[in-house]
Amino acid sequence: MPPTPAVSDGRRPTLADVAARAGVSTALVSIVMRGAKGASTATRERVMAAAQEIGYRPDSRARLLRSNRTRLIGVQFEIQEPFHADLVERLYSAAEAAGYQLALSAVAASRSERQAVEPLLGDRCEALILLGPKAPPARLAELAALLPVASVARRLRPAVPGVHVVRTADDEGASQAVDHLVALGHRDILHVDGGRAPGAAERRRGYRTAMTDHGLGDRVRVLPGGLTEQDGAAAARAIVDATPWPTAVLAFNDACATGLLGALFRAGVQVPGEISVVGFDDSRVARLPHVDLTTVAQDTSRIAQLTVAAVTARLEGGVPPGREDVVAPRLVVRGTTAPRRSP
Repeated sequence: MPPTPAVSDGRRPTLADVAARAGVSTALVSIVMRGAKGASTATRERVMAAAQEIGYRPDSRARLLRSNRTRLIGVQFEIQEPFHADLVERLYSAAEAAGYQLALSAVAASRSERQAVEPLLGDRCEALILLGPKAPPARLAELAALLPVASVARRLRPAVPGVHVVRTADDEGASQAVDHLVALGHRDILHVDGGRAPGAAERRRGYRTAMTDHGLGDRVRVLPGGLTEQDGAAAARAIVDATPWPTAVLAFNDACATGLLGALFRAGVQVPGEISVVGFDDSRVARLPHVDLTTVAQDTSRIAQLTVAAVTARLEGGVPPGREDVVAPRLVVRGTTAPRRSP
């Protein structure tokens, strides 16, 4: 059973509280907590026991601030993006292994990217990781002039000075999806795209190129979509209302694909019997047993490692910024794709 804190007024225990509990001076407690010389073994044991009894935890942030380092990496992410949640989890592991901590700030419908970044700068973050940023290049360059910046999942053409890019080969991922569907006998393959979202242009290009390479250039169909389940549901309704139906659909991402699946189900369309569906990201929702979505997986572990390595290398060794790391995707086949049904 954990110890019951001895501080009864609800505040966080301090060095002074530990000193009072152990019957020593605050200066001596500070020596023990810093691991410095000047305290006997018995005193160290008494101080550490007192700290445990009252629930004292050293304030690592304050210690770092005194050393003029925070070792904090700020992360801007989209609160509605399941892929970002998966990636943040991997970023935590990569940052911890490098001796850094993360400070998170979300972009939401009521909170802009600028509003998300400002608190990170106020927290004295030493670097910024921006997940799928939509800010114009001039804004990215402005931030890169202040501290190391990594942009994840967005291709920057032309490159922005000072911004390191880590992204998936989105065009290759879309191509893998089309190759899979063609191998199953599908010819009428529609792409529900991501509009102007980061990576959308590359996925559209990969889809078009793969269709053309398979001799299906005349069957290219791109339907406006988006990043959310609502976008997928709207696309599904448009598909059902039009004829002829495609026999397979490549959605921009897993959230869009999930919305598509739900709307097709409600319309009485069998998946994959009548229409096969492929997502993109291999997010947690794709792996749910009742979803079982065939999708293009982004290597979140590799992306996180490269991203953290890029900004920490700048901080530790002054490595020149501006490079681009492109990570290969892989197709994960599950239950939403099947051979094309014979007419």
